[in-house]
Amino acid sequence: MSKALLVVDVQNDFCEGGSLAVAGGQAVAKKISEFLKSSSYDLVVASRDWHDADNDNLGHFADAGSEPDYKTSWPIHCVAKTEGANYHPNLELDLIQEHVYKGQGAHGYSAFEGVTEAGGTLAELLSSNKIDQLDVVGIATDHCVLASALDAKKLGLNVRVISSLTAGVSAESTERAIDSLIDSGVEVIPNA
Repeated sequence: MSKALLVVDVQNDFCEGGSLAVAGGQAVAKKISEFLKSSSYDLVVASRDWHDADNDNLGHFADAGSEPDYKTSWPIHCVAKTEGANYHPNLELDLIQEHVYKGQGAHGYSAFEGVTEAGGTLAELLSSNKIDQLDVVGIATDHCVLASALDAKKLGLNVRVISSLTAGVSAESTERAIDSLIDSGVEVIPNA
């Protein structure tokens, strides 16, 4: 059995001080790095939002002058090649082998909607590495972690979300996300 870790969107704009900050993001970045140093995965992949600067990314960014609804439209965040799109410095990049870029001109909640540096999909990358177990961590539990874990489950992988290595937008939406994951057959564990 080959296992991989997917680190979802541990980026400056999703951590404290960022344009779409999630409380606890910085701490989660550090905890993920510490976890990686003491764990053994066949493959470690990190995803990140990498939105276009010159368009609204199919409505993902709220129109200028209008308020985002925080469901389908958002403040501008994680624009490609900006400081906000960079991984948070607490995440040690030398522990990550592959990178997935998502939301390029689109919403891009799930890492499975993105492309690898080689131009392939995350599903292809996992398949070529014979991965059948995927652990998912990162930001935000109730958005991109949720979408990525559900897509992994649809591919037939054994999926676990390690809740202590995630940060959610709110307690209520995180609880709903965890219920949804469990209902879909994803194992949610506090620690690995």
